[in-house]
Amino acid sequence: MSIGAGTAWWAAVAAAVLLGGALTGCSQTSDDDGHRASRKQTTAGDTATAGARTGAGAKAAGGVARRGGSVGAAMSACPLPVSFDVAAGWKASAVDPEAVGDSGQAKELADAVLRQGPVTAACEIDAKPAGNIGFLRVYTGKSGSGDARSVLRAFVAAEGDVSEERYGPVTAGGLDGVEVEYRHRDRALDETTKESALAVVTPKGPVVLHLDGLDAEEHDHMLPAYELAKRTLRPA
Repeated sequence: MSIGAGTAWWAAVAAAVLLGGALTGCSQTSDDDGHRASRKQTTAGDTATAGARTGAGAKAAGGVARRGGSVGAAMSACPLPVSFDVAAGWKASAVDPEAVGDSGQAKELADAVLRQGPVTAACEIDAKPAGNIGFLRVYTGKSGSGDARSVLRAFVAAEGDVSEERYGPVTAGGLDGVEVEYRHRDRALDETTKESALAVVTPKGPVVLHLDGLDAEEHDHMLPAYELAKRTLRPA
């Protein structure tokens, strides 16, 4: 291993630790009233859970997951510029960039993990309690960051080694946006995964929803949860 590669590896480890610290204590199962360095934090327990397939792929009519709650409202697990329904069993946690500490190095590493293009992670919705290994993450940005297409293109470009991008228009809750499906090659794991994302622009700034699974199979199993979020998305 070269010095450069070793430095990058340690930076990834440190960033993963920081991301864990940024998930605040308000983590909870999505309530009914409200509603990157290491993205593949897999353990043997995770693998066993994935085999259960207890709820993440459970579908209602039209290939949409059953609703388990919602996020976005002020009293929900993740206050956001938008709100949407969360699939049954998925667990939402707010991401707090300020929870990493006051040191300049900590904030720099946290920014590297939490920021992707013009947006920053604000909420992480974990599929593992429902039987899959992956996340639906919500990123938010500042007003004036650009239109939905430019925001989404910058988001995808920031992911790195991507291919087969397919963009298309989407309308959710009266908000016009853009959606993309693409493949991402993780060089560290030497594998290519499928990913989906959409972007809308609200009066409070842009919002990106990103579905990220361990592999292509996990992604496909979690698509009904992504579809539920997309179809119920609306300004908060």
